[in-house]
Amino acid sequence: MNNFVFNNQARVLFGKGQIANIADEIPEDSKILLIYGGGSIKLNGIYDQVIDAISEFEYHEFEGIEPNPSYEKCMKALEIIEENEIDFLLAVGGGSVVDAAKFIAAAAFFEGNDPWDILALNDEVFDAIPLGVVLTLPATGTEMNGNSVISRTEYKEKLAYTSPFVLPLFSVLDPQVIESLPKIQVGNGVVDAFVHVIEQYLTYPVDAKIQDRIAEGILLTLIEEGPKVLADQTNYDAGANIMWSSTMALNGLIGSGVPQDWTTHMIGHELTALHMVDHAQTLAIVLPGVMHVMKESKKDKIIQYAKRIWSIENNDEQKTIKEAIDRTIEFFESMGLKTRLKDYGIHVNSIDKIVDRMEARGDINIGEHKLVGIDEIRKVLDYRN
Repeated sequence: MNNFVFNNQARVLFGKGQIANIADEIPEDSKILLIYGGGSIKLNGIYDQVIDAISEFEYHEFEGIEPNPSYEKCMKALEIIEENEIDFLLAVGGGSVVDAAKFIAAAAFFEGNDPWDILALNDEVFDAIPLGVVLTLPATGTEMNGNSVISRTEYKEKLAYTSPFVLPLFSVLDPQVIESLPKIQVGNGVVDAFVHVIEQYLTYPVDAKIQDRIAEGILLTLIEEGPKVLADQTNYDAGANIMWSSTMALNGLIGSGVPQDWTTHMIGHELTALHMVDHAQTLAIVLPGVMHVMKESKKDKIIQYAKRIWSIENNDEQKTIKEAIDRTIEFFESMGLKTRLKDYGIHVNSIDKIVDRMEARGDINIGEHKLVGIDEIRKVLDYRN
């Protein structure tokens, strides 16, 4: 196991009725900016619950965060923050809303020329407005980490950054929110969480038994409970397990002391930036190709994954790897996500453009062994297409 430092101080309020308790988590006399997306929280009652909970505070609202939060939209929030001396952000929504709030929190104190440099140039974040979260969609794990992904529409770029300064002070996780979600968002959320685990698990062995077993437990839970939630979104127990799995998938625990990949995410971000494919859908497209193209360097862990997750017992290693990939594809498609570029109307001509963009940005020689270069990226995207 590799050396690591693990510290996650995000406070989680899990279960029914927890929104009512957020006033106790917000510093006294805070001036709050409530950040959310479209009108769904006003239809399902979450908005009213939040307003009731913060009624004793001065608060202002910033709505309209997009499914892939844009830099352009986020920057408009800075005017409200400055005009009203906002000192606390409350994000109510899924991963996009929370990621937007994190970027806004950091951008408000950024002293450089352009807050976009936090993402484009990896400029360090030294301070941020504190924030809390009311999660409405289990998927990204952003409610318990310091990660954020933002798109810049004019550049057709989608980039990520991480900072401990934007780790939420608290996050409310009420599984009842799953009941009102569109079915595609339920499937997307399960697959997103699944691939988060894979990025930290499917690399190479370092004898990190605890991390592996927890990761495997999350994967097995998603496989078992995902179809239940998709079939019946009022199934509270299944929804609770999915929600907590999504949080545990990316709160730093299973990634501590182990090598990590993130090739699938880096390539997937390009598909979203260029073609506006849902984030989880891009992961469903890319991961099978990564597993296939990098099967030799990942062989030991893919075989472990095949045996422990899919109960595949085969003395032929190549057949075991192929069956593990096939079972992964079947699971993604059972959750309602297609796994080929052509399923989303994307022509293979886009592959060269993606490779060129990643090369120009320096996003090559990636992965746990830095072995994913231009040729590998092209092969990943061309797999099964």
